[in-house]
Amino acid sequence: MKFISKTFKLLTVFLLVLGVTGCSDDDDGNPQPTVCAADAGTLTANATPVTLTDGAADISATPNGDIVVPTDYEVTYVLTSGTNLTIEAAGATPNFTVSTTGSYTIHTLVAETSDDNDSNFLDLSVINFGTTTGGDVLDIVTTNNICASLDVTGAPIEVIASILDIADDAGLTILSDALELSGLDAAIDGFLRNGDEFTVFAPTDDAFVALLNDVPEWSSLNDIPAATLEAVLLYHVLGVTQAAQDFVSAGEGYANTLSTNGPDDTALSVYFRFDSEVQLNGGSMAEKGANVSSPDTNVGNGIIHVIDKVLLLPTIADFAAANPALSSLVAALGAADNSNLPGGTTWLGTVSGDDNTTLAPYTVFAPTNDAFADLLDELDPSGNTGLGDLDPALVDDVLTFHVVSGNNVQSSGLGALNGVIPTLGGNLDLDGTVITDANGRESNILASLGLVDIQATNGVVHAIDTVILPPQ
Repeated sequence: MKFISKTFKLLTVFLLVLGVTGCSDDDDGNPQPTVCAADAGTLTANATPVTLTDGAADISATPNGDIVVPTDYEVTYVLTSGTNLTIEAAGATPNFTVSTTGSYTIHTLVAETSDDNDSNFLDLSVINFGTTTGGDVLDIVTTNNICASLDVTGAPIEVIASILDIADDAGLTILSDALELSGLDAAIDGFLRNGDEFTVFAPTDDAFVALLNDVPEWSSLNDIPAATLEAVLLYHVLGVTQAAQDFVSAGEGYANTLSTNGPDDTALSVYFRFDSEVQLNGGSMAEKGANVSSPDTNVGNGIIHVIDKVLLLPTIADFAAANPALSSLVAALGAADNSNLPGGTTWLGTVSGDDNTTLAPYTVFAPTNDAFADLLDELDPSGNTGLGDLDPALVDDVLTFHVVSGNNVQSSGLGALNGVIPTLGGNLDLDGTVITDANGRESNILASLGLVDIQATNGVVHAIDTVILPPQ
């Protein structure tokens, strides 16, 4: 049995009588204890945590069927808050509506609450909601030797804020509107309720206004196609919790977003770099980049970083431009002779998704700046040769051996190529993460540095440490 007198350590004296509430005489005239038969049983919360939406949350519990209610006793369900078990409400059912976030507990109370002539009468009118605690009620019971039972453990329930309330409280009203319009508020609230980790990069209202001003056909959120709005918003969400210090400690790298707008529904990457502040996709100086302006708003199992620009879905060209370690590749793309490309397109137009879209998606093996520097030293050990000094036709020829057309091959799928990489320039040999060109020169895919599976909308990029050359 659960006796209200057994639940608080402060009532150690009352534990000695173990719920004994009255006495009777046996045949010898000796007093015998009469044991209180009331038992509140137990409850199970129907859901926890529960999201507070528009200032309200309905919380409830289900009795487990182990309650014992003596004749003339009533069942009252009591709602308490906090660790002090402050009584907030009471009712005939274990269902309550609350208006603030926090820790709540629904309890079952079995007591005589209607007949004030009964020696076990428990006067609930003394309860002041918001002030009286469960301990206060226990004091009344023990002081008056009343038979009653309270399930003090009860059904604990956490009430948490919805993503819309969190965004509104942070002054991110347009983001709140966008999440609600797209229906993603329910998805992110699901992360909150289920304990799933997440990180949200939250654009300011000014960032959304700038976006709408930059796109002539978008005068309001309602003008953005639903699929586009959803994809863009999901691009601002990671499926892990990343504090600002995590980005600072890493220095730079790539993370997968929840936007699956890469070829074959692959998750798009976002590039982060710390340079006095956390930058995304090259920072606000890049066409599709942003800076974290206000980091680390913790929301239980998630975290929100406010950013100064709306992140748009990246192409291969965007990633090449965003990462300083790939600036020589961008220079090579601009320096190449484009005459061999179909339809008068350009290399930059091709990897940006503007041209040559019929050949997309692409798998690009991207030499780092160090790889290009090593190549120039290889061609001219004097160190007097730069990329601009190379024959544009040669640069074009070299680039063709770094691009696979019509396939989005992530690192996990390289083995399916059966040792052969079919680039636009010709086949290369692949052994694990080592690429060998027709000249026997080896280039390593930089998987150990995390520079693989850089997923864009029009293809995927894997960084390599040596420039691949055409047959010499």
